[in-house]
Amino acid sequence: MWSYQKRLQYPINIKNPNPKLASFIVSQYGGPNGEANAALRYLSQRFSMPNDITKATLTDVGTEELAHLEMVGTIIHQLAKNATTTEIENSPMAPYFIDHGRGVYAISAGGNPQKAEEFAVTGDPIADLVEDLAAEQKARAVYDNILRVSDDPDVNDVIKFLREREVVHFQRFGEALDSIQNKPASRNTFYMCKNNR
Repeated sequence: MWSYQKRLQYPINIKNPNPKLASFIVSQYGGPNGEANAALRYLSQRFSMPNDITKATLTDVGTEELAHLEMVGTIIHQLAKNATTTEIENSPMAPYFIDHGRGVYAISAGGNPQKAEEFAVTGDPIADLVEDLAAEQKARAVYDNILRVSDDPDVNDVIKFLREREVVHFQRFGEALDSIQNKPASRNTFYMCKNNR
């Protein structure tokens, strides 16, 4: 299906510890609009897609989201690894630190663990692709919010790259949806098209 290259999709070298910022960015690791849910959503939805275009798109984007999960985990790790215990204690990361130390755990910025029900899979190609379009916009919005609270250029550089990829994924899902909606439905399809109800 794909080959793994032992390097990040985009280089990450964060010089300054910032556990407060790590506690915000963790949402893109395990939050409802984060990379873990995106990867699981797309790699699960691909099985019920009706054509090679949609299957390939979900496989490609799903595996890229795994790379983004690795990148977000690297950001969190680098922001927390050299932080002092006092810096962590005086940041929103303090409760997280008690349970997970400096480890990277799939949780939202609000403290809610990643949940399987958050990666929607209906088995209906149109419903799933519309969900995917929305998911990419929600992830982009979270990256926008991170950029609003971060003043670290090393972090912002990577976040901007990840944000741009959300925009590209949105466009790819639009093309995939178009490949279904603009093709006449057969009698065996179960999703709604113009003349098939």
